[in-house]
Amino acid sequence: MKILLSIKLFILSIILITNFTTTAISKTSVQSCNRTVTFDTPPKRAISNDVNLTEMMLVLGLADKMVGYTGISGWKTLDKEMRMGVKELPELSTKYPSKEVLVGADADFFFAGWNYGMKVGGPVTPDTLEPFGIKVYELTESCTHIMKKNKASIEDMYNDLLNLGKIFNVEDKANIIVKNYRKELASLSKNIKVTDPLRVFVYDSGEDTPFTAGLFAMPTALIEAAGGSNIMDDFKKSWGTVTWEEVIDRNPEVVVIVNYGNVTAEQKKEFMMKNPAFAGIDAVKNDRFVTLEYVEATPGPRNIKAIDKLVKSFWKK
Repeated sequence: MKILLSIKLFILSIILITNFTTTAISKTSVQSCNRTVTFDTPPKRAISNDVNLTEMMLVLGLADKMVGYTGISGWKTLDKEMRMGVKELPELSTKYPSKEVLVGADADFFFAGWNYGMKVGGPVTPDTLEPFGIKVYELTESCTHIMKKNKASIEDMYNDLLNLGKIFNVEDKANIIVKNYRKELASLSKNIKVTDPLRVFVYDSGEDTPFTAGLFAMPTALIEAAGGSNIMDDFKKSWGTVTWEEVIDRNPEVVVIVNYGNVTAEQKKEFMMKNPAFAGIDAVKNDRFVTLEYVEATPGPRNIKAIDKLVKSFWKK
């Protein structure tokens, strides 16, 4: 009996050790803005907000780990490529989701950002979702809204992909994707020989006052990678409103239009081309406009293609 009891205790101890080791190994921690978020196991019922964040999930092959997405069609940013990617998934909210929508979908993970599905002090935040077992990973570019952060960088997008890789246990795939993006960007950079960066203005929206990209927004990084300089890179915000007088004084050589919403890129260009107040701006005089789709101008898998587009437009012969 004693021998049998000893064998049973030995087997039980092995099972307990194995379970403890497996649990310890499966835990993953990532930095999300100013928080460390720990996952015991990869999420199984994820939701992403906005087109660019959703594309990050899709490029990592995580559609089968998602129960839906939010915040796309309400901004008219769902193009043909995206429709194919999310065709099996429901859109749970056309714009910012409510807490009830996320809880009602039995989500266990929300990939969003500040002003990308969440508002500082709003009803949907990591703190308000935690009691419902919904863990949140925040878009790196958006961290500037709640903490000090360096200027926007393409590394922000890489960081998000690599962290998602860790969270969902697809690190190898994330590493390969980021490695290939780095190669593509290095290849583009070899062809850029700039002594004086082009002065570039990002025109997002607005007629009375322009809404534009500042120091902490991704277009600043894209423009710099393409050999330009954002004329509003001393505007220490991500996105925000400036004055047309500032734009005129800084005299951009190129205007980058972000295409989304009810006003088309062509309408935005026409507004600038036909307004006498802008007649002295170099970009207007020389008809130098380039359009980036919203999904290209915000952090996500299409950023490298966006840089390629800018390079071709900035330095065309």
